[in-house]
Amino acid sequence: MMRAPSAERAWTKERLQIRQYAGRDELGRAAAEDVAEAIREKLKAQGAVRMVFAAAPSQNEFIHDLVQAQGIDWQRVTAFHMDEYIGLDPGAPQRFSHFLATRLFNRVNPGVIHVMNGSAEPQQECDRYAALLRTAPLDIVCLGIGENGHIAFNDPPVADFNDPSTVKRVQLDEECRQQQVNDGCFERLELVPEYALTMTVPALISAEKLFCIVPGAAKRNAVKDVLKGPVSPTCPASILRTHADCRLYLDRESCPVDFR
Repeated sequence: MMRAPSAERAWTKERLQIRQYAGRDELGRAAAEDVAEAIREKLKAQGAVRMVFAAAPSQNEFIHDLVQAQGIDWQRVTAFHMDEYIGLDPGAPQRFSHFLATRLFNRVNPGVIHVMNGSAEPQQECDRYAALLRTAPLDIVCLGIGENGHIAFNDPPVADFNDPSTVKRVQLDEECRQQQVNDGCFERLELVPEYALTMTVPALISAEKLFCIVPGAAKRNAVKDVLKGPVSPTCPASILRTHADCRLYLDRESCPVDFR
């Protein structure tokens, strides 16, 4: 991996550590190097690392560079993902498990991979996946932020900062579904599933370390709400400001100067 670039700006908002880079490539390299170092440090301290990954185009540069990181014993990594559509064909390329398999899992071969099954009965799958997540604490979560401020598929109408569940079935709001079209994942809105499985907000933020990768102008309004608005389920990602060890990676497009 190339040497990680330096941040153009770095500051904190409450407990949230924010770093801004020139563009997507620089952001991706920096986040990948930080995540790789966190994995290496945890593997020195303990037998295995439990990680959760997001599946979205915003993660492309980060994942590309993480795959190339040296000195990681991926056989000691247990990998999860944070959400999945309900009802897509098993071979559909839009499945998040497919996204991560082709870009990450099949290239670094984690020792254990747990994927959500969007074709299973939803509540049974929620229970099954929640039990796997609760087997031991999560070490690292690598996530993004949606255009409506969601983390995983916790859209504003369903986000609950005190959710008693670990994984739940949710109905996706229209802005979230439209983002999937904007990202080029689906040709038109009616093809985007209306329901999904997601890790809940408390489950996501239970991890020791969070790395949040958010490039691009399409995320600008969401980033503004995260940094300028209240900590509230109306912008689910605002909860990141309360986490003890969360780094937010932005570029010039996602974070103009006046957001500081």
